[in-house]
Amino acid sequence: MTLFTPDMEAPRGPERPGPGAVLLPGWLTLDQQQWIVARFREWTAGPVPIRAAKVRGHEMSVRTVCLGWHWQPYRYTREATDVNGERVLPFPDWMVRLGRRAVADTGHSDEQVAAYTPDTALANFYDDAARMGMHQDRDEKSLAPIVSLSIGDTCTFRFGNTENRGRPYTDLSLRSGDLFVFGGASRLAYHGVTRVHPSTAPEGCGLDSGRINITMRMTGLSG
Repeated sequence: MTLFTPDMEAPRGPERPGPGAVLLPGWLTLDQQQWIVARFREWTAGPVPIRAAKVRGHEMSVRTVCLGWHWQPYRYTREATDVNGERVLPFPDWMVRLGRRAVADTGHSDEQVAAYTPDTALANFYDDAARMGMHQDRDEKSLAPIVSLSIGDTCTFRFGNTENRGRPYTDLSLRSGDLFVFGGASRLAYHGVTRVHPSTAPEGCGLDSGRINITMRMTGLSG
């Protein structure tokens, strides 16, 4: 008797690719994913439209819309001075609550959870050809954990070390609904997306194709 067929996947458990880095598979339900996708479509309608940022004169393949603070290489501003000069949408209260739940569920202390108040989010859209080169998230003054949510197509996410863009690194599959949090000794680890896998988004997530990645951060800025 055949118990397993080739298209059946083994259950996925938490992964810890580095100190302070935790992947929790399937953290968001399909209904939650669909609801967030609807919010994403509202964000992209303005006042600052989704755009591909330019890094050293080259346009990124990933398109981004921001909440709370507007990220542009290599700083944060309240107004999108590199797009249309408009002020970005405020950071929503529900996302603060979601961020705190994420750090709680990844093993942070009650004190760390209470102190975690993200004030900016980068909502990125990846089409089939989009990639993200290895980089550090170091434009924030705060080194509080970064909370990352994935919806839509699966991607290969490369999580590396804090010293350089090369080895050692770990390649992870980030699937729709997955939560990835990294802080502590891994807060400045290099990371990137090497591939998006088309036609892997689950039915009911709100996306037919492509991938949305939302990263919440504490900037440590005021004003």
